Amino acid sequence: MAGIYIHVPFCKSKCTYCDFASYPKEIGKADLYFACLYKEIKAKAESLKNYEFDSVYIGGGTPSFVEPKYIFGAIKQLRNFYKITETAEITIEINPGTLTEEKLKIYKSLGVNRFSVGLQSADDRQLSALNRIHTAADFLAAAKLLKDENFSADILIGLENQTEEDVKKSIDLATDSGASHISCYALKPEEGTPIFGKYLNGDLPSEDETADLYDFAVDYLAKKGFVRYEISNFAKDGKVSRHNLNYWNRGEYIGFGVSASSFIGNRRFTNTEKIDEYTACILRDKSPEIFGEVIEGDEAEFEYIMLKLRTSDGFEFSDFKDRFGSDFRQKYAEKIKEVLPFIDIDDRRLRIKPERLYVQSEIVIRFMD
Repeated sequence: MAGIYIHVPFCKSKCTYCDFASYPKEIGKADLYFACLYKEIKAKAESLKNYEFDSVYIGGGTPSFVEPKYIFGAIKQLRNFYKITETAEITIEINPGTLTEEKLKIYKSLGVNRFSVGLQSADDRQLSALNRIHTAADFLAAAKLLKDENFSADILIGLENQTEEDVKKSIDLATDSGASHISCYALKPEEGTPIFGKYLNGDLPSEDETADLYDFAVDYLAKKGFVRYEISNFAKDGKVSRHNLNYWNRGEYIGFGVSASSFIGNRRFTNTEKIDEYTACILRDKSPEIFGEVIEGDEAEFEYIMLKLRTSDGFEFSDFKDRFGSDFRQKYAEKIKEVLPFIDIDDRRLRIKPERLYVQSEIVIRFMD
């Protein structure tokens, strides 16, 4: 089984921390963009005719900002040309300030069965500082519409002047409103974003302070019945994100649209981030890819280790051998000794100790050589 990602690059306004391909001023190009998106979906179908897809994720940008007719067209095109399983998980990202009852009806009629809602914070002042277009009240209104649906909420930690009480209020707002999945991300100020200046000025919490907020969130979510299954993701029983797990299991996926990435066979490739370049390529029957590489050998092994050790379960040695044909414990014996204080290892599997998962990258880097 594989996954499908569709990128919607339009939004009402750009958040101060956003480093994704999202363009508030380009909404006038929506008709052309989606026509090209539908064409790209059809064009790649023949090469993927032997694949079955059990997850579809529509992200952005803000997919719920655009007219639902565009989402209708995208999902219809997928069903026309791809093998989408009857039980596929179909997720759409939602900004609370853009969801309406009519949009929700259309999404559900298309088979959307999971909604990822960008809360970020329960504090309106923090939301305003992030240039979010919604308030906590807007989230409550959206959650009321979604009360009978499977929905997730995003929460950011490491915000300016953020306290444990702030994090608690955000978690309470999300979980008490019915969210059965929480994505709790540490803010990463990227160079070129407005919030990067605050990072340079020292206005944001330090790495240690953010780590403390993260540890608090992990403990508090556990008390509320949410199990951490990946560094930043927590779910009630049976509510893990199938699409996201596919990424961390190094599964295959195809991406459509601006900036969309794919991993098919042993090849990773990514589309251009520029709307005009993307549409020009599609209209001329040229590939919109700007990057592509084959991942194999030791590089593939390291990628597998890096992704799997993001999860709470880590990986089983039998799975590693099935994929790469070698015994992990023998090949990486010296590396295992280096990280032994930070991992749990037995005859069957290896995983990072729960209390060390937040600094996973510092542990995984030891396996790079």
